[in-house]
This record gives sequence, C-alpha cells and structure tokens, in this order.
Amino acid sequence: MVKDTNLEGELKEDKDNPCPVRQVLSRATGKWHILIMLVLMDGPQRFNALRRSIGDVTQRVLTENLRSLERDGYLTRDVNPGPPVAVSYALTPLGEELARELRSLAGWAKRNLPSVEAAREAFDGRG
Repeated sequence: MVKDTNLEGELKEDKDNPCPVRQVLSRATGKWHILIMLVLMDGPQRFNALRRSIGDVTQRVLTENLRSLERDGYLTRDVNPGPPVAVSYALTPLGEELARELRSLAGWAKRNLPSVEAAREAFDGRG
C-alpha cells in the first residue's frame, strides 16, 4: 500500500468503489496509447501517417488502441468524406493534458535509461 497520504485513499478499492487511479492509469498508459498520444501532440494525424510515425504497430492493434483512446475521451476521430475519404485523429483537451504528463514521463525514461540498464546488468550479474 502506498503510504503517501495524498494517494492512500485514492488507491483503496472495494466492490462499490473501484480504485480511480487504477481505472484511469491502466487504460491510459498502455504501450501503444502512450506512443499514439505523444505523436498526436504534434497535431492531427491521418491513420497511415500515425502508423508510420509509431513504427512496428499492426493495423489491427493501432485501430483497437485508437478506439480505446477515443472511447475514454483522449482523442477525436474526424472523417472527411472526400473524395477520397480521409480519417484523422487529434487529441482532445483532456488528451492534451494527459499527453503533457506522458511527455514528462517519456523524458524521465530517456534521461534515466543508462541507470536502468546499469541496474539490470548488476542484477543479472548476481545470478
């Protein structure tokens, strides 16, 4: 249990009151969700441009993740009937706020990767 008094009550859960922190973070911090939101910080993107920016994500996985982010209110899907039909995705104000926090976390990860790798090597060397 987290001992931070600001979070302790937030993390408690029972059948009538699911943990609000877990409800949001478990859905918003998936591997692909974070990458999608970081890419969309640069502005609206069409599906294929988004897929190219992210890299090794399949079309099916990207589609599922975009739907999940849209369902939770982090992004919008805009369909321009064309021709040709063009679908683009953009962050909502809620998504922009979360993406700013995720960018901070991504910066922390980049800065601390050498320390994490050193800790892993030290751990693996003990066995």
